Amino acid sequence: MKNVDKYARGYFMPPVKSLKWTEKEYITEAPTWCSVDLRDGNQALIVPMSLEEKLEYFQLLLEVGFKEIEVGFPAASETEYAFLRTLIEQDLIPEDVTVQVLTQSRDHIIEKTFEALRGANKAVVHLYNSTSVAQREQVFKKSEEEIIEIAVSGAKLLQKYAAETEGNFQFQYSPESFTGTEVEFALEVCNRVLDVWQPTAENKVIINLPATVSMSMPHVYASQIEYMSEHLNYRDHVILSLHPHNDRGTGVADAELGMLAGAQRVEGTLFGNGERTGNVDIVTLAINMFSHGVDPKLHFENIREIISKYEKLTRMTVHQRHPYAGELVFTAFSGSHQDAIAKGMKWREEEDRQHWSVPYLLIDPKDIGREYEGDIIRINSQSGKGGIGYILEQHYGLDLPAKMRESFGYSVKNVSDRQHKELLPNEIYEIFMKEYVNIKSPVEFISYRSTQNENYETSVRIRMNNEEHEFISTGNGKLDAISNVLQTQLDITFKDLVYKEHALEIGSKSNAVSYVGFTGMDGAVYWGSGIDPDIMTSSVKALFSAVNNMITSANLPIEKALSITKN
Repeated sequence: MKNVDKYARGYFMPPVKSLKWTEKEYITEAPTWCSVDLRDGNQALIVPMSLEEKLEYFQLLLEVGFKEIEVGFPAASETEYAFLRTLIEQDLIPEDVTVQVLTQSRDHIIEKTFEALRGANKAVVHLYNSTSVAQREQVFKKSEEEIIEIAVSGAKLLQKYAAETEGNFQFQYSPESFTGTEVEFALEVCNRVLDVWQPTAENKVIINLPATVSMSMPHVYASQIEYMSEHLNYRDHVILSLHPHNDRGTGVADAELGMLAGAQRVEGTLFGNGERTGNVDIVTLAINMFSHGVDPKLHFENIREIISKYEKLTRMTVHQRHPYAGELVFTAFSGSHQDAIAKGMKWREEEDRQHWSVPYLLIDPKDIGREYEGDIIRINSQSGKGGIGYILEQHYGLDLPAKMRESFGYSVKNVSDRQHKELLPNEIYEIFMKEYVNIKSPVEFISYRSTQNENYETSVRIRMNNEEHEFISTGNGKLDAISNVLQTQLDITFKDLVYKEHALEIGSKSNAVSYVGFTGMDGAVYWGSGIDPDIMTSSVKALFSAVNNMITSANLPIEKALSITKN
């Protein structure tokens, strides 16, 4: 690409290496989650939510299980002010839930914020000012000491107005644009604020370190977090929080490594909505933890209902390939993937294992309200025999022999390729019924009678060219006798017959289904299936179906059979 020399790394590594986080394998417990959907997420919408929509979204966040919810910037607009007052005055905030509000370090804004908070049972007041080199030089044109003074004066104002306002308040400070700030300077600002607030075990404060703009690889952010965690004053009384954005597409990785590095709290949004490329996606973070056997303390058991409400209220859509939540993320179209998943699911049923370990599926889709049927395996021209067979078995109870699955797979793929579309289960079933089941032309089976002496003597009635005929033959079984009728009386040659049958438990419990395959006159393998209340009759129908498929596919003349109808 052109202009690569225009760019330089704008982040700052800690003055000493902080790599203890690399020794940890995974996150062992859920952080405190704070949803910022109603502030950071809402301000990023093309059409911000109305008061009524925000109230409905707030209820959604409660249902998911958030105990801390940032509800807005009440000094910024009348809608956000009214929203907070409605929550407080109508007693809509559960006792175990803390609301959070954002404020700049400016006297009149802080005053307005506390006015909106009057009577709040529990609230976090989130103070911020930007500390990065770019903001100091280009926006505020202030020295480091002047930037510190903005933070310190804001911290003092929070104390002043909290003392004058009815309610229960906790303080939070963010050095905005932390990732573009020299780490030593960010530490100094935070410690100066902490010196004002003097946190205690009973009155902890939150220091939030936002990747306002993601500027580095995740391991750098983790090192920055670890350095801050180890050098903050009053550390035992500080809740260290993260607020990653996703500019580099690494928001989830930033948060995960940041938690390994000492963070105890994460601010983010459902599905990653937020400014520019978005905030960190709490859905992905939480279910990532779930996939490691760690309870995230949030409820995504009905992900489709959550998506439906989210899309209605934000007017945004969840991408089909969004981790865990996307419509297609548990779906396999590839034949090899489908085959592995189908075998894995069957193995799991047979082995009854406690722990989930199905190929290609990180978690059990049912744990978040997704269904196997229609979710995991879907069929198009790229699909294989395993997936197609799985669809028939799961939806219709048809357990095809392995080789028949292969033959039928080609039929389905050809239809999908020709029509250039995905095929639904009912369409796959219709193809199977049309091409394999109870085929009656050109040789139609009508009935049979059988008696057993040394062998089975069997008479078979058939119809060809609208005329009925009866033939008699013997064999070591009923199906063998009927097979001999076809071969000796009608001169229809085949060998290596394969046979399978089972009860048809889905749809009609009174039916049986049989499958017959053989090698035909031309060396190709042909298949047929029969469905009938009588298991033996279903087998005969399967044999005739395979014979008819051979005659039709190979365009066989069957002169002897046809001559019978002329005499």
